[in-house]
Amino acid sequence: MSDIIGSDRQQRSPESGGEKPPEQDEPRPIKLVMTLALGGLISGLGIVGVYEATLSTITEYRAQELRAAVFKVLPGVTQMQELAQESDQLVAVVNEEGEESRDNTIYGGYDEERNFVGYAIPGEGPGFQDTIKLLYGYLPTANKVVGMEVLQSRETPGLGDKIYKDLVFVGAFSDLPIEPTIEVVKKGRKVSDNQVDAITGATISSRAVVKIINDTNSTWLENLPTPGNEPPMQDNNSEAENVIQ
Repeated sequence: MSDIIGSDRQQRSPESGGEKPPEQDEPRPIKLVMTLALGGLISGLGIVGVYEATLSTITEYRAQELRAAVFKVLPGVTQMQELAQESDQLVAVVNEEGEESRDNTIYGGYDEERNFVGYAIPGEGPGFQDTIKLLYGYLPTANKVVGMEVLQSRETPGLGDKIYKDLVFVGAFSDLPIEPTIEVVKKGRKVSDNQVDAITGATISSRAVVKIINDTNSTWLENLPTPGNEPPMQDNNSEAENVIQ
C-alpha cells in the first residue's frame, strides 16, 4: 500500500513532471500599450479642457494688466487706444473687450480732453535668466522716456528682480532723454542725463532693460508720425477707458 501511495505522490509532484498548478495569464504587450495610450489620451484631453476653460480669463487678465501699465508709464493719461502700423501709417486698432493685443502694436495715451500725450511701447529681449518683457512711455515732443514697467521677468530673486523692485532704478526712466542713446554706467558714475546707474549685483539685468528700450526705439521711432499728427482718439474704441476717478 505504501508503495502505491508513494507512487501516486510521485506522479502528482511538480518535480516529477506530474500535474502543475494553473498559471496566471500574463498581460499581453499590446494590451499594456493600449492601456497606456488611453490613459495618456484622457490626461491630454483633461489638460486641453482646463486650458480652454481658463484661456478667456487669462487673456482678460493680461489685457487688464497691460492697460494698467499704460497709465503707469504715461503720467497724465486717462484714455488709451491700441495703434498699429498699416500701409506706412499709424492707425487705431479696435479690439473686442477682453481680446488680447496683437503683435507689433503700441498704445496711444490721451488726456481728459482727448489730446494726445504720448506712446506706451512694449519691448522684449533676453535677460540674465530668461526673456524680459516691459512697457515704457515715450513723449515725442520731449524725446524722452517717461516711465518703465516690467511686465514679465524671471531674473534672479534678490538680484535681477530689482529691475522692477528697486524704485531708484525704475525711477531713472521717469525723465530719461534717449539721445544719442540710453547708456548704463556703474553706480555713482552717472555724468549725463541719458545715463542710468546699473543695479549693484545685477549689471546684466540692468543692461538688458536698457538694450530692450534702445532696440525698440530703433524699430519704432522712425515710423512714428511727426508730433501733432498722431492718430486721434476713436469714439468706438473699446480700449478707451478713463481709469482716474
